[in-house]
Amino acid sequence: MSVNKIVLAYSGGLDTSVILKWLAEEYKCSVIAYSADIGQEEDWDAVRKKGLATGAEKVIVSDLKKVFVEEYIFPAFRANAIYEGSYLLGTSLARPLIAKEQVRIALAEGADAVSHGATGKGNDQVRFELGYIALAPSLKIIAPWRIWSLNSRQKLVEFAKEHKIPVPVTKEKPYSSDENLLHISFEGGILEDPWNEPDEAMFKLTVAPEKAPDIPTYLEITFAGGNPVALNGVAMEPLALFTELNRLGGANGIGRLDLVENRFVGMKSHGVYETPGGVILRIAHRDLETITLDREVLRIRDSLTPRYAELIYNGFWFSPERELLQKTMDETQKTVSGVVRLKLYKGNCTPVGRKSEQSLYQVNFATFEEDNVYDQGDATGFIRLHGLRLKINALQGRCSK
Repeated sequence: MSVNKIVLAYSGGLDTSVILKWLAEEYKCSVIAYSADIGQEEDWDAVRKKGLATGAEKVIVSDLKKVFVEEYIFPAFRANAIYEGSYLLGTSLARPLIAKEQVRIALAEGADAVSHGATGKGNDQVRFELGYIALAPSLKIIAPWRIWSLNSRQKLVEFAKEHKIPVPVTKEKPYSSDENLLHISFEGGILEDPWNEPDEAMFKLTVAPEKAPDIPTYLEITFAGGNPVALNGVAMEPLALFTELNRLGGANGIGRLDLVENRFVGMKSHGVYETPGGVILRIAHRDLETITLDREVLRIRDSLTPRYAELIYNGFWFSPERELLQKTMDETQKTVSGVVRLKLYKGNCTPVGRKSEQSLYQVNFATFEEDNVYDQGDATGFIRLHGLRLKINALQGRCSK
């Protein structure tokens, strides 16, 4: 394959540093190293210096934190997106954003190819490449892990030493991790055995629930059109608000998750996650919907949520079907405005109050006290009509005994 210039999704770690050098040698062309700042803890000056020292024509670091929250996290949470009942899609939501910026840079820099460091076993290769194809199908895609012979950590280290790429002399972590504003994930290493409980030292964003404060933390989140807009009555921009939710959740031990999920490529994977702010936001949002959404609208929306989440998990963020579902989800959010009061305590996030000018909860209808708006006698015909088919089944002897 003939290539003139490549833009590589670059983290500065061992894998992408080796890939950077390998691409330059294999294709005899210039390589631009691109890093996305989506909230991970990183020394970006060091990343730039290492990229240039490893042979990059230039290193571009894009600050995508604001757009990540506003255009990826919040839309997904308006839909209450959750994969297989547990996973809040932290990595899945980040990959299409990274791919979109990578494509933008490639087109702006006159590159004709893009590359990434995802392996041939995981979901990320699909997410990156479906993004490339959807946004710029003319770009060539290079996935080193699927074509090179450097198929082990030892071979990567040997290649790095041979090409004078710095290899940090630190104690190897017994797992791999991926971090952004929404979560940090851990997999591989000791976690390949799903019987193993994660080491407490692994966790980074949350304190252990048993070590969280003995006094509960109360907070109020204000929503407008399905998006959080204020915390404890103080209006905040999306990035600042979500960052504060992460802090509060982490301090109270909220957001830890240990699960086995089904990868898109067909295998099961054991992962451990920390998603403190995301857990708080989803619980609050879902609770507000209980008083602001019509029963049947809520049921239809909830029936679509698994499909919506699956599309994101599998890498179809830029697909027409995801965009169609997003419009449907957002249509339901027009009335989701109000305030939810939450109690954070030792790993638990519990709604303890909700109010809204759009509330469909009417005390004069729901009260157990005397009222003059509901005729309880109406229930007699209601029950008889719903029981009619059961009665006919019984008369035919079809009723189960």
